[in-house]
Amino acid sequence: MGRYRGPMVKLSKRLKVPLTPKCERYFALKNIELENYTPNIGSTTGRRKKLSTYGVQLWEKQKLLYSYGVREKQLRRYYEKAKKAPVTGEALLQILESRLDNVVFRMGFARSRAQARQWVLHGHFFIDGKRARTPSILVEPGATISLKENSKVSSMVQGAYVDAAARGIPEYVKVDGKKLEGVYNNLPSRAQIDFDIQENLVVEYYSR
Repeated sequence: MGRYRGPMVKLSKRLKVPLTPKCERYFALKNIELENYTPNIGSTTGRRKKLSTYGVQLWEKQKLLYSYGVREKQLRRYYEKAKKAPVTGEALLQILESRLDNVVFRMGFARSRAQARQWVLHGHFFIDGKRARTPSILVEPGATISLKENSKVSSMVQGAYVDAAARGIPEYVKVDGKKLEGVYNNLPSRAQIDFDIQENLVVEYYSR
């Protein structure tokens, strides 16, 4: 399964969760409450069929897959790694949060994970002074993420950071907005991960 490249707003409506900050702004502007939103897909009544247990588990897995922009094989691999932890669901989220593209996004250096992923691929970011071009690299707690000196995207990174700082930067990262560098302080606790997901259902899906 390749990475989804279609319209995120449409997919967000289907999964009933804003998958990107842009989607969040769109639904806020349109005053759409996704929890109560019922798109008319393949039905003359606009009603959905009640999902089976498997369907509900699949639904949650898809939310996780598309929100973090990972492939099915990657998510399966992260699950296998998370199984070794005492709390599999929380460990799975911590692994996803530790991806370099996500850390760059959480630090406010990009407006979305997709944008962060693109800039990492183009070599605009460093981990502890070494250039990193792989978005899926898992950042270790204590590592410093910095923007390449004289990067051509520095003005866009600065703009993204200003907006992110106004919304609030997560506690598990510490960012210097002037230097445009930050430290991944620690693995986030479940309470610090602001994402509407029932990760226990994802664990149930993969443990079938």
